[in-house]
Amino acid sequence: MEEITRKTDAQKQDNGRKEQQGFQTVVVREFELADKAEIHRIFYEGMMERVVDAAFRGLRYHPESLLLYTALTVVCFVSTMCWWVIGLLPALVLCGRYFYSRRAILDYLEHAMSGDMGDMEGFYMKSPASCLWVAVLEGKVVGLVAAVDQKQPGGAVMLQRMSVDWRCRRCGVGVALGRKVLEFAVTHGYSRVALGTTAYSPAVHKLYLRLGFRRVGVTIENVTPGANWSLLEQIFYRVRHHEYILDVQNNGITSNKQK
Repeated sequence: MEEITRKTDAQKQDNGRKEQQGFQTVVVREFELADKAEIHRIFYEGMMERVVDAAFRGLRYHPESLLLYTALTVVCFVSTMCWWVIGLLPALVLCGRYFYSRRAILDYLEHAMSGDMGDMEGFYMKSPASCLWVAVLEGKVVGLVAAVDQKQPGGAVMLQRMSVDWRCRRCGVGVALGRKVLEFAVTHGYSRVALGTTAYSPAVHKLYLRLGFRRVGVTIENVTPGANWSLLEQIFYRVRHHEYILDVQNNGITSNKQK
């Protein structure tokens, strides 16, 4: 009986710790210079996850690419009359997709580092029409998001650079960051919040829908900022670009100042 009682007490203590961890608050604050190294790490890791998505997981969303690879296989077989080509070519295609997807993402990272991500304070914090925030959990920076005025008629702000440390996902970090951008839009009188993403992960799209966004368009692209394009890159690297819009006034969003 004593052993059972001890086990029960231990289980209660473990459950208590889990409950306390579940109620830990995500704090979202403005970017500080001391956050720069962690922001770069989270952004880099998040972008490198896209390599596998673009190369392998996203293939099923691109029937035009599958048709092209099938046609190449048939042409090679007819030209060589070798059965081993049928087995070898798919492996070569997957290797090519991984290689060129990785190269495109690395080029994009270099482009971002030479732009806003290399000078976050100057790009986001010098103007009232833009801002960069970080999410803090247990005293550590675990995510980031930015808002930038689109400078278009009708008043729209762009949500961009959303990234969450993979170790802290499903902890409400993404929701907290997204709501901060929505509050920014209300405070500054914007009518809409827009964003674009090439992510294939269903969790990413569920997050935006949960925040109140609606998808307004999907385009097939093989152009990524900073990439040096060749024919092979256009064959092996293709992504789906999803566009989302949120109408601020129709969603009843309020800022903390209005509460």
